[in-house]
Amino acid sequence: MEKLNRPINTLFMLMSLDGKINSGDSDALDVDRDWCKIEGVKEGLYQYYEIEKTTDWYSLNTGRVMEKIGVNTRKEKPQKIDCRFIIIDRKPHLNENGVEYLCNWVETLFLVTDNKNHPAYQLLDKFDNLKILYYENIDLSNLMEDLKKNYDVEKITIQSGGTLNCEFLRKGLIDYVNIVIAPILVGGSTTNTLIDGKAISKVEELNQLKPLKLLETHVLQNSYIQLKYKVLN
Repeated sequence: MEKLNRPINTLFMLMSLDGKINSGDSDALDVDRDWCKIEGVKEGLYQYYEIEKTTDWYSLNTGRVMEKIGVNTRKEKPQKIDCRFIIIDRKPHLNENGVEYLCNWVETLFLVTDNKNHPAYQLLDKFDNLKILYYENIDLSNLMEDLKKNYDVEKITIQSGGTLNCEFLRKGLIDYVNIVIAPILVGGSTTNTLIDGKAISKVEELNQLKPLKLLETHVLQNSYIQLKYKVLN
């Protein structure tokens, strides 16, 4: 078996039966906040969070998602968790308080940015668990190779938004998919899905589509289903 020069990456997400990873197209809507209120969905939602605890030590997400869950405005000091976060933050979406909260929350924070003025730079002397990975242009393939070569990262669980998920997919950087399907239909053509990003438009681009091999199926409680696939890159 060929040894990869990058980590093994698993896309782990909660989605509706119609593939939506949000309740709608507004930042005011959020699966974590919304689905726990819906009869027929809230009863089994805990299973996703229990499975999430069994995922890889390294977890990749985005600054936008972190901003959305409110880390920029949280004042309390969080309970430390045994996890390492890789956060891609281009804009940036995180402010200094958000970065500080994450440093207090996780074992190590890898902040990936193309912004030389990111607020995280102000905290380098304060937190020895903060690593800033700066790129003039963030290339996901290069990032994965650097994480493997320089930090010995072997496995990553990806939990980012549909657009970044698509970037990983198109570059052949997703090896496995671990999906928990909630018993709900969301709808909406502008609601984020598991894989968004730019669609293909030519027959010649069909090689960008990734077939899957089903590895495991688990029927969970309260009409939830877990599916595990290998991506045939």
